Amino acid sequence: MYAQLLSRLTGGDIKTLARCISLVENEAPGYTRLLEELPAEGHTRVVGITGPPGAGKSTLVNALITALLQQQKRIAIIAVDPSSPFNFGALLGDRIRMSEHFSSPDVFIRSMASRGALGGLSPKILEVSDLVKAAGFDYLFIETVGVGQSEVEIAGIADTTVVVVVPEAGDEIQTMKAGLMEIANIFAVNKADRPKADEFVKNLRLLAHTKRTDEWETPVIKTIATQQQGIPELIKALDEHRDQVHGNKQRKALLLAEKAYQLIQHRRMQDVDKQALYKEVQQLMEGPGFNLYKIVQQYT
Repeated sequence: MYAQLLSRLTGGDIKTLARCISLVENEAPGYTRLLEELPAEGHTRVVGITGPPGAGKSTLVNALITALLQQQKRIAIIAVDPSSPFNFGALLGDRIRMSEHFSSPDVFIRSMASRGALGGLSPKILEVSDLVKAAGFDYLFIETVGVGQSEVEIAGIADTTVVVVVPEAGDEIQTMKAGLMEIANIFAVNKADRPKADEFVKNLRLLAHTKRTDEWETPVIKTIATQQQGIPELIKALDEHRDQVHGNKQRKALLLAEKAYQLIQHRRMQDVDKQALYKEVQQLMEGPGFNLYKIVQQYT
């Protein structure tokens, strides 16, 4: 069965890709065999889109899709939504802002629930991104839930990480720099037609300049996603960073090691049922002598 799935997947069949993702998400018997047979990484550019809530990440991705389709590119989007704490499902699964592209044969959109993952990503995001790459897309955009500095996890997955901010974040940039400045390969200042946008961009560029390396200085791109402004410049910056990444074998090894670490960590935790743990804690906390560390000890 998996040999046929793999053949159709590498042939670019969208329905097969959707089925493979479901098999991996649900950890169907033998799903690891499918992953182990995936071909070596191809030409897919993996771009992480992150940043604080309300910055316009989905609108920016929508604008990028529009521009890249005009270049005859095949594009996949994994949109990681916040999970409901009660049913562990995605809250924003409809992806309304991208609805105009749902019928395009060159666009694949998948929503995934973060399911409580602290980094803002889904537990199966690594495996799913590799499935998408095997299907031969030109670009894979991973849009995260936007939970701030803990979102550094995206840097271990994407070839390029775009941090989306808005001019109103000017007073917060000093607190952001400890986390987001470390992971941003490109800054997109969206809604750049708002007041004080130019001043904010200037200050952010100065800050990015202090973090430059011999290989890369994080560019700051002004965008107005609703009007397609700044999108060609953003795509150009993505291409330039991709070329830089491919020439840096040390960084590539670090990224792959980080991916391996996350996969090992998850598989060692796969026998821990979070919902069962919740019920156990709920039951024991009502009794005498409740101690959280005694519960944890059972699993270590």
